[in-house]
Amino acid sequence: MKEYKIIKPEFSWTKGTEKFEQKINNFAKQGWRVINIYVTANSIVNALLERDKNR
Repeated sequence: MKEYKIIKPEFSWTKGTEKFEQKINNFAKQGWRVINIYVTANSIVNALLERDKNR
């Protein structure tokens, strides 16, 4: 069985992309993997993560 999580970057005037990348890498260490990145109607970037629930 899989479980899913949606994350979005925290607002930052500087290095927002780098902070989002760090956030994704931290979740990857916990077994999460990015399966989709999308932009909402409000121009907010979200990432859909997935991992095995019984790992």
